[in-house]
Amino acid sequence: MIGVIVNTMAVIAGSIIGLLFKKGIPKKITDSVMIGIGLCTIYIGISGTLKGKNTLILIISIVIGTVIGTWIDIDKRINAMGEYIEEHFKKSSDNAVSVAEGFVTASLLFCIGAMTIVGSLNAGLTGDNTMLFTKSVLDLISSVILSVSLGIGVLFSASFVFLFQGAIVFLAQFLQPVLTNSAIGEITCTGSLMIIALGLNIIGVAKIKVANYLPAIIVTPVLCWIVTLM
Repeated sequence: MIGVIVNTMAVIAGSIIGLLFKKGIPKKITDSVMIGIGLCTIYIGISGTLKGKNTLILIISIVIGTVIGTWIDIDKRINAMGEYIEEHFKKSSDNAVSVAEGFVTASLLFCIGAMTIVGSLNAGLTGDNTMLFTKSVLDLISSVILSVSLGIGVLFSASFVFLFQGAIVFLAQFLQPVLTNSAIGEITCTGSLMIIALGLNIIGVAKIKVANYLPAIIVTPVLCWIVTLM
């Protein structure tokens, strides 16, 4: 778990640094930076979708995941948590982006990708934390930049990083047969589609309830496993 802890602390440290820098930056600059972050987010999403090879798995995962997420109404629950955090931590004048949007955006960016999944599997199976340590450096830099634009929600995404990566580490022996290279590619593709939606939200083109699509990330490896059995 040392790699997961280091990665979590890197996100916390980077977010705090970004929030401290944000206080001294004029709003017009942070607004411009936020648009830039949105465009970069869309680019990251488009790049990630190319990792997938089976469009049918992507479609079915999104459909099933959306049905589950909308039924549970994950977006409403995360926004309720975000509103609670805003009441206690966020200044009323700071309305650039909601806490919930910052939380979901950062959580997906930090947790979707081969480096997260393979690094966590390596840590759980062999105790090799090298990849997670490398990821920690990248996430430290990313969290500084993201928190300047997306605010305190990025800081709270550290909890999701800890839980997501920690779960993979603890369940590594059970997840290894399911999280094959092809499955990781499809998970990256599915998550990256959500990242594109987040980018569109950030630049103000759309208001997609991305959180309701999150169960698709769990559905994807299950479908990949079923396909291998067939």
